Amino acid sequence: MSFQKILIAVDHSDLAQAVFGRGLELAQVCQAQIFLLHCLRSELGIDAAVSPVSVGMSDLGAYPRLLNNSVWEVQTQRQQAIALLQNYCQTASSLGIAVEFDYKTGEPGHCICQIAQDWQADLVIVGRRGLKGLTEAVLGSISNHVVHHAPCAVLVIQ
Repeated sequence: MSFQKILIAVDHSDLAQAVFGRGLELAQVCQAQIFLLHCLRSELGIDAAVSPVSVGMSDLGAYPRLLNNSVWEVQTQRQQAIALLQNYCQTASSLGIAVEFDYKTGEPGHCICQIAQDWQADLVIVGRRGLKGLTEAVLGSISNHVVHHAPCAVLVIQ
């Protein structure tokens, strides 16, 4: 089986480097293009494009200091995501691999599956944190969601 479009979901964890490395190996062997994706969770549901100026207190019913801190945190997360993705993108490009990247705000499992469908990926590569029992039930499992909802093959790196 040969893959032509590989979506690689990365984050700031130690496992992300292994996920990215495996994606690069497969992309080189298959001469595939890759799409690097990072998903941001917004605790208040504030979209990453929202700025402190564009949102009034009455729009969210939030305390101003909490809102400003949350918007600041989202902006910081967005900058960190872009830096992470650009770093991975440079590595892939230096190996001659066609690469695109993006970040999305929302529930990571859903975002990964949606991008895989929109980009028409034929393989998604994700990491697995190894949560079990109650911890997995409470926090959820991104890799489990992707395995059950992705429109293509999924490779889970433990």
